[in-house]
Amino acid sequence: MKTLVDIPENQIHSLSELCDQFSISRAEAIRRAIDLFVKKNKQPSVDAFGAWKNKSDDGLSYQEKLRDEW
Repeated sequence: MKTLVDIPENQIHSLSELCDQFSISRAEAIRRAIDLFVKKNKQPSVDAFGAWKNKSDDGLSYQEKLRDEW
């Protein structure tokens, strides 16, 4: 996918210096930055299917026990 992004001149300058240092294109540097951002901020998926299969209480009795604690 191609996209258009407005990047401030100071960031372009810093990015160009890093790209020269690592011998990579700006596009590659931006792909790497996006990859790191996604990995850092991705929320783990929660699979709740079958969560109660090994529980002795049913969901309603469990809920009532929790409410009794209040």
